[in-house]
Amino acid sequence: MKNFAKSMYCTATLLLATLPSAAQTVPAAPPAAPAAPAPAPTTGLPNVVILATGGTIASSADSNTQVVNYSLSQTVNNLINAVPAVTKVANVTGEQVANTGSQDITTEILLTLAKRINVLLASPDISGVVVTHGTDTMEETAYFLDLVVKSDKPVVMVGAMRPSSALSADGPFNLYQAVQLAANPTATGKGVMVLLNDRISAARYVTKTNTSALDTFKSPEQGYMGAFVGGKPYFYTQPTQVHTTGSDFDVSTLTSLPPVEILYGYQNNAGYLYDAAVQAGAKGIVLAATGNGTVSTASKKGLADAVAKGVVIARSSRTGSGTVTPSPDDLKNGSVSTDSLNPQKARILLMLALTKTTDLNKIQAYFDRY
Repeated sequence: MKNFAKSMYCTATLLLATLPSAAQTVPAAPPAAPAAPAPAPTTGLPNVVILATGGTIASSADSNTQVVNYSLSQTVNNLINAVPAVTKVANVTGEQVANTGSQDITTEILLTLAKRINVLLASPDISGVVVTHGTDTMEETAYFLDLVVKSDKPVVMVGAMRPSSALSADGPFNLYQAVQLAANPTATGKGVMVLLNDRISAARYVTKTNTSALDTFKSPEQGYMGAFVGGKPYFYTQPTQVHTTGSDFDVSTLTSLPPVEILYGYQNNAGYLYDAAVQAGAKGIVLAATGNGTVSTASKKGLADAVAKGVVIARSSRTGSGTVTPSPDDLKNGSVSTDSLNPQKARILLMLALTKTTDLNKIQAYFDRY
């Protein structure tokens, strides 16, 4: 309990300046925010820490009927104070890791977030962690954490599709359920989860499928892990791929990740985009390719030039679902296939794989297992 009490007075590690736009740039050296007093913990309740990164859940608009074109306005303390019922579920404290739209989440923020989660969950006093996050790239952060968190304790990603000022804001109840889930022993060992709209999704499978609908997060082929019904989480499935404590990836000593770009496939797409990626320093390129990872003839020279310069190519698909199957030409062409990972998640795994090896067989094994 001593460690938890100490953490209660550190509500912000990297509080960032809020700009009047939902798309914000994170300063390299943000000022530290003063610690806010926290209520005394209730004996017998689990201890849950909320790590805030910004997003719609922390935003507001000029009108309560406006659900687009809003800007960041809330900190982690605002989020917690808006849901006083969480104090009956867990002893909750918060830290501000970032305050930005999720389109501006950087690899530096990912590393900071992962390291902080690992420190928190290593404490026997902490039962689980909730991460508030913008929905646009939530699936990427969730999958990154799924690969690098070294604990079986629950980690729950949560956000909102409507700003806090809206008549029917979904953020407060989503946050309440996320704390419930992080505090629930049945959520142990299931990898990183995404919780919105009463649905519990696995980080490995979930994706955002609609620009603005409340039920945007879905797993098109694998389905939801579970759901909240009557204030209780019910689980029906769980991922079979390697995650969290079973993962080979360790970011504890990393300060950066190898740059990996995503190139989109389309009719007659030219090869010069490969040249541009290589010149910019890419160590890997993920193809959001057509169909089952097919590559146009027009782009093959650019791809071959990139491979000749040591760049690893990972074939994913722009289709939105399905498995990109291995090709007998993959190794010869300097490429790997990405199983059922969409391009944005394939990028996450390839970045981490490149911290371990450039051997194509080993990288392919990662995509097969993760």
